[in-house]
Amino acid sequence: MMPYRIPYGRQSINQADIDAVMEVLTSPWLTQGPTIERFEKALADHCQASYAVAICNATAALHIACLAAGLGPGDRLWTSPNTFVASANCGRYCGAEVDFVDIDPGTLNLDAKLLADKLAAAEVAGKLPKVVVAVAFAGQSCDMRAISQLSVRYGFTLIEDAAHGVGASYLGRPVGCGQYAAMTIFSFHPVKIITSAEGGMVLTNRADLAERLRRLRSHGITGDPAQMNLPATGLWYYQQLELGFNYRMTDLHAALGLSQLARLDAFVARRRQLATRYDVLLADVAVNLPTIQPGAESAWHLYVVRLQLDRITLSQTQIFDALRAAGLGVNLHYIPVHLQPYYQALGFKEGDFPEAERYFSEALSLPLYPDLTDEQQVEVVEILRQVLG
Repeated sequence: MMPYRIPYGRQSINQADIDAVMEVLTSPWLTQGPTIERFEKALADHCQASYAVAICNATAALHIACLAAGLGPGDRLWTSPNTFVASANCGRYCGAEVDFVDIDPGTLNLDAKLLADKLAAAEVAGKLPKVVVAVAFAGQSCDMRAISQLSVRYGFTLIEDAAHGVGASYLGRPVGCGQYAAMTIFSFHPVKIITSAEGGMVLTNRADLAERLRRLRSHGITGDPAQMNLPATGLWYYQQLELGFNYRMTDLHAALGLSQLARLDAFVARRRQLATRYDVLLADVAVNLPTIQPGAESAWHLYVVRLQLDRITLSQTQIFDALRAAGLGVNLHYIPVHLQPYYQALGFKEGDFPEAERYFSEALSLPLYPDLTDEQQVEVVEILRQVLG
């Protein structure tokens, strides 16, 4: 991939991170060791959750979260069309049908009012979802209180895909605390808020879910005699109770994640500062700025603007190409999932979720990461202003 002078996202690695990984490299444990448990406990404590289960990546975390929720063939999963494909694919991995709920034009998250309407119709048709995956797009939670109330009424399991949202808060509590969602998924990909190179985490307040998630991430195997069907014959004995996966995180990845966690608050503070500066710097530019709902504090994984195309002579593609040519690694989040060829082959088509499609036709993700300097940010805005004319 072509390196850009100013990318849209970039990890921030310091000597403490390097030392943490080197310490594991010289220890007896490279995988399945104590650093994973330390990372899990530290993040659970930070988010005020009872349990955290480290996974090799957030896509795998979504998969086994759906399995832990009992999702399977004949069931339905609903999510937002404005997300990365993993938020929907996790349902397909389980053999379930997938459908979408259009987005709120302000927050760009799954619209709780449209969800309520769709659930009412689905109840009449006998086609209610078993799982709803609410995506915290760009680092801001959905209207989780309203969606949680709907989960109680209609009996679905609410999973928050907060791949963008570690460090965010909603109604005064950290995302991941489990007040509204049965499970919350975080991602530690290098462009996310903190990184473990690759990695994910599932947070929950339910001991039964945490136990099953741990088993599913490790081949469906247990070494706990209390869970076994037959008496253990030795300390070495284990049993495979179900079909699981090798979705374990290594101690190397956990060491980096744990070290990064110490700077989470500083990372989020800098992202919020940059987002506030963008709001000011872009005030006279032909774009619509992001909207944050009352009671939410975004982690600002992304800063996404919507181009005011009626005021601009260039097309979205021409603008994107011009910015890339100028050395800015702008991006576009996301192509609506239902427009992907795989999902169109399942029957979805253009026009099914018009708000997500309208947003996609105007969207542009600007560079945002903790090491972005004030001077670079001004340069980003000036280049954008020149391109837009």
